[in-house]
Amino acid sequence: MRKIFMAALLLVTMVFAGCGGGNEPAKTDDSSKEQTKIVIGLDDEYAPMGFKNEQNEIVGFDVDLAKEAAKRLGSEVEFKAIDWNSKEAELKSGRIDIIWNGLDITPERQQNMLFSKPYMDNRQIVFVKAGNDQGIKSEADLAGKSVGTQAGSTAETYILGKTGLKDSFKNFKTYGEYVSAFSDLENGRIDALVCDEIVGRYALSKQDGKFDALDVTIGTPTQFGIAFRKEDTELRDKVQKVFDEMVKDGTAAKISEQWFKADLIKK
Repeated sequence: MRKIFMAALLLVTMVFAGCGGGNEPAKTDDSSKEQTKIVIGLDDEYAPMGFKNEQNEIVGFDVDLAKEAAKRLGSEVEFKAIDWNSKEAELKSGRIDIIWNGLDITPERQQNMLFSKPYMDNRQIVFVKAGNDQGIKSEADLAGKSVGTQAGSTAETYILGKTGLKDSFKNFKTYGEYVSAFSDLENGRIDALVCDEIVGRYALSKQDGKFDALDVTIGTPTQFGIAFRKEDTELRDKVQKVFDEMVKDGTAAKISEQWFKADLIKK
């Protein structure tokens, strides 16, 4: 009986030892996992940076750059249309991970977002209906005109921020996207449209001579960058690393040539 009792006691001891807190399995460190999916926010009517084609697929210059970067990172990528005027909130909330869509780097945006190095130069210029420049040779000549731009854009920030500029206009109208803005320009509902030069010139190439681009710079030329949440330095650094590789091996230049017939990538 003693032998039986001792055997039973040993068995119970072994069972409790196996369930004890001292032998818990090591916890998984989630921070070491690779990000398997990246959600990129964009204005999906912002050609040629990101827009929907006739098959309702999101395509564009920045879309192609982002796809190549995600491929090199070994991550899936999802493109999500957002309200451009609420882009900082979309990013901060976690509904998107990156904004990669012809986004100008500005001091105001740098307060709320973490940016990559600039990858393209950009300026805001004036577009008018073909053959109707209305004597606009400078920013001051917009006085008395009906002027439009995109809501949440660098142009809007500049116009609202420069003392007296908006008040000099006959009226000022903002749009959720540039498709509607160019439509209003064509139909005479606005006299002039202030727009990113790259985006506007691409629109001109698709509009069969309906508009003219005036060599009138509004504000200071800016630079495009890729935006991340302020705390996402690890993701920013990973994307920056592969993008630098794309520039070095000529892939970024090749994508630029496909969209603009020129290499516009900053070296």
